[in-house]
Amino acid sequence: MGLTIGAVLTGRLAPLGPQGHPSGIVKWPVSGPVEVGPLGFSGDAQGDRVRHGGPDKAVHHYALDHAPAWRAELSSLPDFVDRPGAFGENLSTRGLTEAEVCIGDVWRAGTALLQVSQGRQPCWRLNARFGVPDMARRVQASGRTGWYYRVLESGRVAAGDALRLVERPHPGWPVTRLVRVFYVDRLDRAALAEIAALPPLAPSWRTLATRRLERDAVEDWTARLDG
Repeated sequence: MGLTIGAVLTGRLAPLGPQGHPSGIVKWPVSGPVEVGPLGFSGDAQGDRVRHGGPDKAVHHYALDHAPAWRAELSSLPDFVDRPGAFGENLSTRGLTEAEVCIGDVWRAGTALLQVSQGRQPCWRLNARFGVPDMARRVQASGRTGWYYRVLESGRVAAGDALRLVERPHPGWPVTRLVRVFYVDRLDRAALAEIAALPPLAPSWRTLATRRLERDAVEDWTARLDG
């Protein structure tokens, strides 16, 4: 499987929302190749290094394929929903969604080698970004979350580069299935046990699955989704 990267995007810290929290969610396309390493793209910033960024969230990918659905559901969304970068992503493509990407997939992007590490856990910053009080909840419920990569080999990536699938060790775990278990079928014990033992998945997600199994309860999402 191969396709073309539509845009590579980075962002600097800027105030977000009425309280002016520093955030790098507003990203812009970069012309020419950009260096990417274990902590992400050169020149990209995150306002909260505890919950954003890091080796398992080095690169965020979002499908521009989802723009028509968002526009149909919320016609009042800002114009930028139709352009790359609307959801704070670093990579934008057409022709690849959560249904076609599996946890553990290894992809060649330009000269870099990336591995799918987790889905996105939407947070309140999306509410502020779009001016929609429940946007994070809508993203979570829709399953149109995007996904993250860890960087296996540093390299350079540019718009127009090929994105090519190199390896798929876990074809039974597309991002759509992972997101459905976490956000819809939340106490599916058999699926949670599989997730807890899924080696390429980010440790934080495996720990979350383990805790649900131990407590037979779902964690409170209020702070993450509503701020």
